[in-house]
Amino acid sequence: MIIQNHQEHINIFHSLFKGREDVFAVRWEKGNKSGYMPAYFYDLYRFRVHKMNGGTFQNFTEKLYLKLTDEQIQKYLEGIHHIGVYPY
Repeated sequence: MIIQNHQEHINIFHSLFKGREDVFAVRWEKGNKSGYMPAYFYDLYRFRVHKMNGGTFQNFTEKLYLKLTDEQIQKYLEGIHHIGVYPY
């Protein structure tokens, strides 16, 4: 649920950062390395099985891009995660 006050900020975000809405990027960190990657939806259990059979996330086919929604922007504004937009 989006709080009315947040909707104003979400609208400002949309006006400043134009890009694809069918996918967005999330920031990751591992050791000394960091970067951005597409946000995905996937079944963690099925991925673990895939990984135990020698697979990697890159060749895991049962994943879908997460769409850039107002809820994801709200999470960004609340500091829950860092996101990036992909240009058209």
